[in-house]
Formats: sequence, structure tokens, C-alpha cells
Amino acid sequence: MAVTQVPPEFTVNINDRKCVRCKRCTNECGFDALSYNKEYDAIIADDSKCVACHRCTTMCPKFAIRIEDNSLAYKANANFSPTHRKNILKQAETGGILLGAMGCDLPYPIFWDHILIDACQVTNPSIDPLREPMELRTYLGRKPDRLEFDGKDDQDIFKLKTELAPNLKLDFPLVFGGMSFGAVSYNVHKSLMMAAQRTGVMMNTGEGGLHEDFYQYRDNVIVQTASGRFGVHADYLNAGAAIEIKIGQGAKPGIGGHLPGEKVNEVISKTRMVPVGADLLSPAPHHDIYSIEDLGQLIFALKEASRYKIPVGVKVAAVHNIAAICSGIVRAGADFVTIDGFRGGTGAALKVVRDNVGIPIELGLAAVDDRLRQEGIRNQASIICGGGIRQSADMIKAIALGADAVMIGTSALVALGCRVCQKCNTNKCSWGIATQNPKLTARLDPEEGAQHVTNLVSAWSHETQEVLGALGVNSIESLRGSRERLRGIGLDEKTLEILGIKPAGR
Repeated sequence: MAVTQVPPEFTVNINDRKCVRCKRCTNECGFDALSYNKEYDAIIADDSKCVACHRCTTMCPKFAIRIEDNSLAYKANANFSPTHRKNILKQAETGGILLGAMGCDLPYPIFWDHILIDACQVTNPSIDPLREPMELRTYLGRKPDRLEFDGKDDQDIFKLKTELAPNLKLDFPLVFGGMSFGAVSYNVHKSLMMAAQRTGVMMNTGEGGLHEDFYQYRDNVIVQTASGRFGVHADYLNAGAAIEIKIGQGAKPGIGGHLPGEKVNEVISKTRMVPVGADLLSPAPHHDIYSIEDLGQLIFALKEASRYKIPVGVKVAAVHNIAAICSGIVRAGADFVTIDGFRGGTGAALKVVRDNVGIPIELGLAAVDDRLRQEGIRNQASIICGGGIRQSADMIKAIALGADAVMIGTSALVALGCRVCQKCNTNKCSWGIATQNPKLTARLDPEEGAQHVTNLVSAWSHETQEVLGALGVNSIESLRGSRERLRGIGLDEKTLEILGIKPAGR
């Protein structure tokens, strides 16, 4: 067997004086990086298998384990970093494509961190959210150009004549992004659906169908259909509060999906309506969509299938001409558009695509909102944005840039225990999140997971109320598209122009 030239990423250090040989770490590690040697009465670490998921360090009762970077010295080279050299060695040995999970982790500018929020001072007083009501509710869907009324009813109240399109009610402007059943475990879906129900937000199923146990959460579920049509049938399309057509996602624009056969067990097989153990490939294009007109036909068909009772939206990746794309999508009849930036997560993607294709959500969002306003069709669809939303401040800035709501995926998984070790594609997730191994999935308690995610949403909602109070507004709707309340710092003039904000100090 050839010896690999690729060094381990991490070093596992075990303190023998603290270790009590309970062997718990060997059972907890989903990647088999730790084992017990009876001859030496010691825990032995295979550094080459460690992915820094921190399961062992968290579960060790004596805190005897430390995971550290394998700090090998490399000759300095500004062009060929250690990562570049390691990747070349991997491909030289295997001849394979480099895969990565989660979102792009390269040090591109994060524009959220270069945007500041305004605040009230003397002439326009702030509002105390402890004493004044703060309205965080929003509605997603098509809005009428105007309202018409037809006389008054018996109680002398004007009767609404205009027929309103179906809308999604969100008690907080947040959606749990699409993570398919198969890519993540049953317990992940259950945790997120329970949290969505408790907090009055929405959970997107992703492209893997909906387990029959979860039809009870239909009022808080967005069902998704992608190019593979996995798990899509009439009952499924009517099992949610909205339907989303997935065209693309931020981590891999223009690329299809792949669920390895080892993740397709009997439960996944039944839900997705495919054979057990089959590799599931979603083609990059929808083979019935080659124009905006084709997309309009599918939107129309889905509205027919759901009897026009729920909104239908479209999810696309943020790319260089995203404003024109979203304009076409809205004109094709979509009730909402979901835009996913290049930092959006995934279970697996080609690293070359994940790290080099697409644009930041901040720029895509601003461009789309501006284009729809210029064309006079902004009221015809709501905008959901995602791809790197890490905290309530990012969400608040996104809404001020023009979003109606934000979508989170990785942040929700971190609340469930994910350590972002980026090995979702291996089916070995030690936290029971991105795996279908029964031994591992049992580690995530849905009740506990739902409570953690509920706590996260609750914390963000309180922080949002505080910021709204500082801005002197008492409604999240009043902030939407209000770019005057934002300022850029450390950004060039062209970027400020695209974002539609002024530099700090002006």
C-alpha cells in the first residue's frame, strides 16, 4: 500500500494524566480516529482520520483531549499556499475531484461586516422595546398594486373588494433553508419543524420530499421540488404552506445534486420514492425548463396542483446577472424569490465550484431589490435571501437592503450541535446531523434540538427589537429596503453604489 504524502490536518493530543480510560471517546468518534490499545492501556489517535468535529473533546468527562492544527512548516510562497500544495498532492494520488461541504470558507470580503446601522439620538427619539410594542410579523407573497373597497358592512366597516393572493405569515422574518431528508437526518427535520411551529417561522424541506410523520407541521413547512423530483407527488405538494422550485443553490450554482447510495436507507427510499441504496442524482438543469416561459408553465402547473391556495416561489443562486434573472422569475408568476449567496451551505459540492462560482448575497440582494423597484414590480413578489447569515445583525442589514425575510441553514445546524467540520458528505457526522447511520442519528434528541433552535430564534428576535428601537421604528416592515439607515465602512465607491448605501460619516 502506497504511503500518502498528504499530511493530517489536525493533531489529537491526549493527556494521559487526566485520561481515565473510560473509552467513551472511542465510541463517540464517528470517524474512527480514536481506539483503545489494551497492551499499552492507552487511547491511540490516528491523526489522519480526525476532522475536528469536537465530539470527543465535548464528551470526555475529564477534558483530557485537545484537537490542534497540525502546524507543519512550509516554505513561504505567496502563490502556492500550504492548502494549494495539499490539494495538488491529493489529486495527484487519487485523480479525483475535490469535494467540500458547507459554504465557501475562503477569505473573500464579508460585506455584512463592512455595513453599519444607523441610530436615533436627539431630534428623532429612539423607542424602548420593553415599553412599546415591536411588530416583527411579515407576510411573504404577492401584494396588490392597490386596494379597492366596496361599501360598508353592518358594522360600518369598509368591505375589501380586492382579492388578495395567498401569503405566508411569519411571526419573525426567518426561514430554515432547504436541507433535504437524506442529506440530513430524520431528527434534524423533526427538530427544525418543531422549532418552526413554536416560533411561527417556516422550515423548507429541501429536495428530498417530506416524511409522512411531518405532515402535521404543514402550516410551517415550505415543500421544495428540484430537478430530480424526488418525493414529489400531489399529496406532498399540498402538505405545506408554500411550494418552492429549486433552480440552484449558492454553494454550487449551475451544478446538480448527488445523494450517495449509502445514505439511501429504507426510510429515505420510501420518502423519495427510489430504490434502497441507489445513488440519487439531480440534473443541473430542469429538463422541462429552458426559458422563462417554461418556468412560468411550471409555476402555473404547481398553482393548479395546489388549487391556488398557497404561494409558489423559486430558489436561485446569486450569480452575476441575478437582477435580470429575478425580474424574469417574478414576471413568470412567482410569488416569492429565494436568492442564495455563494457562502450558502451544502452537503457536498465540488470545491472548485463552491469557492469560485457565484457572488456574495449582499451584492445580489441589493441588485435584485433595486431592479424590481425600478421596473415597478417589487410588490409582485417577496424576496428571501440566504448564504452566510450568521447573526441577527446580518438579518437586520439584509432586510434594510431589501429582503422580506432571511434564510438560515448552517446557523440552524450549529444550534443543533454542528461544528462545521465540513465532512457532511462522508455519512459519518458524529453529531447525528448529516448522516443516516442509526447509531449516530440517535445522538440528536429532537426535543432538545428544537429547544436549542427555538432559543436561537428567540434571542435573535429580542436583539432585532432592540435594534429597531435604536432606529426609532416599531415595525420590521418599516425597515425593509430602508438603505438610508445603513452606512458602509472600508468599502470602495463602486461597491457602495451597488449596495445603494452611503459611506460612514455622510
